[in-house]
Amino acid sequence: MSISGSSWLKFGLFTVGLGQSFVFVLVPPLARDLGLSVIQTSSIFAISAVAWALTSAYWGRASDKYGRRNIAILGLLGYGISLIALITPLFLAERNMLNIGLLFPALVLGRLINGLVGSATRPASFAYVADTTPKEKRTLKFARLESSFLLGTVIGPLAGGFLFLITNETPFYVFSFCALIAAIGIYRELEPSNKTIKTSKSLNKIRWNSGTIFPFLVFASILSLCQASLLQSIGFYITDFFGYLENLPTLISMTFGLLAISTIFSQYVFTDAFPLSNFFLLLFGSISLVFSYFTMAFFQTLSIYYLSIIVLGFGFGMIRPALASSLSLAQSPENQGSAAGYLGSVIPIGHMTTPFIAMPIYSINPSYLYYFSSILCICLILFIIFNPLIRKTKTYE
Repeated sequence: MSISGSSWLKFGLFTVGLGQSFVFVLVPPLARDLGLSVIQTSSIFAISAVAWALTSAYWGRASDKYGRRNIAILGLLGYGISLIALITPLFLAERNMLNIGLLFPALVLGRLINGLVGSATRPASFAYVADTTPKEKRTLKFARLESSFLLGTVIGPLAGGFLFLITNETPFYVFSFCALIAAIGIYRELEPSNKTIKTSKSLNKIRWNSGTIFPFLVFASILSLCQASLLQSIGFYITDFFGYLENLPTLISMTFGLLAISTIFSQYVFTDAFPLSNFFLLLFGSISLVFSYFTMAFFQTLSIYYLSIIVLGFGFGMIRPALASSLSLAQSPENQGSAAGYLGSVIPIGHMTTPFIAMPIYSINPSYLYYFSSILCICLILFIIFNPLIRKTKTYE
């Protein structure tokens, strides 16, 4: 029995999730052991995030012109190459075959490939689903894509930790091979969705500040900051409030596990069992975030903290596919790739701005950061209610 093209797309995003989470687990300690500073190590990922933000919109437009399948395959190949290019300098430096002075630029180059080329897969995949899915099923299909990537981020550290027992390099080679398999599967099984090449005139019709794009980008940027500030501060939060407990690394790992599992459950089960309109998914999801951030700030008990994390995952699980679907439904068919690319370009904004916005607030008082996130989510609720374009999503379905 052959695997469908859309299933290969999901597997492709799953493989990207495998590496995206695992490199954050393994690369920093290896780089530090070889003499790189914390600032240098974080800069490796920051530079890649900037590249991702700058190129995602371009790849979305390119998928309009050259085809979703071709751009998705290119992104997977770039991602696979980036994994090899990232681990090879570490491999050589460990064996004194690479000058330590060249390690940092080599790692920057390896990760930069992911930001420049690996960013192509996501907008092309979402644009393909928009091309081939009826409007009434688009939110559910986007939820499946999101969940495939998220499932990869959960399994990545687990599978990678097991493969790491063989050698340091094994997880990178295995995940890169998985990306190659996904690219081959997409090439063989995915039917082209846009057979005609669009003219340059039609490709230039939509910009990031267009009326049907900009409101969604504002929403996604605020959501990105709320999510990234949580992910980057959660280790400090647990240490500051629950430092008297044993096995703090386990508590931190449980946090990420519960957050991912509840998000996947929300996307795979809730959106299917309760087919709400995008408007109400955005609204109820944002209300869930307000509840979660507020309780994290006000109640510093472990049980309520984990409850907040679970509700937070449900909220993100409702919002992210509904946001992608709403943006897609607001566009004409020839602009689906561009719209998906613009949305992908703001995903890294939270990780790029958290060190300058969120962490200074946390340093004053940890609770202040989560009150701040609650206020931002209240602004999202007001934005949903009063913005005519987002409010119109009630009638798109």
